[in-house]
Amino acid sequence: MNLYLLLAESAAAAEAADAELQGGGWMSLVTLIVPLALMILIFYFLIIRPEKKRAKETESMLNNLQVADEVVTSGGIIGRVLSVQKDTVLIETGSDRTKIRVVKSAIAKNNTEHENSVPTAEAKKAKGKTEIK
Repeated sequence: MNLYLLLAESAAAAEAADAELQGGGWMSLVTLIVPLALMILIFYFLIIRPEKKRAKETESMLNNLQVADEVVTSGGIIGRVLSVQKDTVLIETGSDRTKIRVVKSAIAKNNTEHENSVPTAEAKKAKGKTEIK
């Protein structure tokens, strides 16, 4: 007999919940949409936006490569740029002057700073500070 009463109470509770959802449907919709919108905003500001900024900086660095720049490849090879073509760069490494042709996209970092280059975040921070000697 107890099992029958338990089933009857759970069925009544389920009907009451259905009636409440139908009456307050827009509220349940809002409670679903707000957390989803917040998650999308968090992903945008923490993942997508910084990645786009990093990609833009890398692209400008590759487009501004010049002869005699010191570069580091993604494989860890350090060398000086001898020539820049459309898709490839010829670099000279080591004391024996070994020349290596690498794809532009394999260059990870340019260690040479140029006067007309886009200021980095460190340069922007240092710009506002004055040095006392």
